[in-house]
Amino acid sequence: MADMTIHYDDVEPILIETGGPVTASVIWLHGLGADGNDFAGIVPELGMPEDLGLRYIFPHAPMRPVTLNMGHVMRAWYDIVGLDASSAEDKVGITQSQQYIDKLIQCEIDQGIASQRIIVGGFSQGGALGLYAGLRFDQALAGILALSCYLPLASELSVQISDANRGTPVFFAHGRQDPVVDFSMGCQSYERVRGVNPAAVFHEYPMGHNVIGEEIQDIGVWIRECLG
Repeated sequence: MADMTIHYDDVEPILIETGGPVTASVIWLHGLGADGNDFAGIVPELGMPEDLGLRYIFPHAPMRPVTLNMGHVMRAWYDIVGLDASSAEDKVGITQSQQYIDKLIQCEIDQGIASQRIIVGGFSQGGALGLYAGLRFDQALAGILALSCYLPLASELSVQISDANRGTPVFFAHGRQDPVVDFSMGCQSYERVRGVNPAAVFHEYPMGHNVIGEEIQDIGVWIRECLG
């Protein structure tokens, strides 16, 4: 793995609050090479009730070289060597970013939001990290969003999953024509999570490595269900 100093707080997360007093939070992580702006515009499309006070947090991954992209420096939650079963995984980078996500969750709790009112997840690499961190968080969460992604360090899940999140709803979504994270990877990750958390559900869509309107609507319904 390339060596450089990693800074998580070089840019503050984007915060969007809707409705009345904030009673719940959604921490949404972007994919490789993007930033927090990537999904900030999706908020109005989710169709949340106007009286549901939500805080959306869109953090920015740190800058780091990415082996898969010829070592170019970009925003990435961890290094990626390859996207197949035989590729080495950046456990150090994954763990560092997990600790940062834990801090974001704890910050919401410290502001008076119960952990059971916090959803964490994201798209692609952000979804992978959200899945990894959410299942290991030591307090029960409202839900985990895993869009077009996979489960990092999958073999460790059965011994590392938090008892508090063995029944937390997990929304998997994947495109059948995904050319980046193969559809089979999403299915295998879902099956692995489903083996330790029966509240995981899988949605497939006629798309590539992106999101579509039908999926966004389904996410909105799922968020409302998670938050009661």
